[in-house]
Amino acid sequence: MDKRSGKTVAASRVQIAQLMQPEHANNLGNVHGGWIMKLMDEAGGLACIRHARRRVVTVAIDQMVFRQPIRIGDLVMITAEVSYVGRTSMETEVHVTAEDPVTGECTHTNTGYLVYVALDEKGRPIKVPALIPENDAQRTRMEAGRARQAYRLSQRQKKQDESR
Repeated sequence: MDKRSGKTVAASRVQIAQLMQPEHANNLGNVHGGWIMKLMDEAGGLACIRHARRRVVTVAIDQMVFRQPIRIGDLVMITAEVSYVGRTSMETEVHVTAEDPVTGECTHTNTGYLVYVALDEKGRPIKVPALIPENDAQRTRMEAGRARQAYRLSQRQKKQDESR
């Protein structure tokens, strides 16, 4: 692939760190899942903006499973990078880790795949640069992203067919 027509995965990488405070708590005293989803959406969107150098909107969030609770006082680290690119859409893989800043213990709490569409100045979808994987793991992840996107599109078509 011609590197001039695309961008590397690393060029999109974004990391957000935030200390979880009492205002982030749910009624159980852990961090509210919606707060983590908001941070994941921000990180994923920023990764896509860096890739496309365009405004983006969220169009899909795949299944999100919280494996471990995040506690008040934890340092949440969210890392996002573009994992697959279509014509106007981009998928990001977003990892969330909670660190106890006193002990240094880190826990992977969840990973999510979020999809965004790049927009032109008039708010219409616009073509985005190709994604250039830099290693075998990124190539494998990109192929998995292609399969996820094909599934998303088939589900959308199925819903359109059912509504007719």
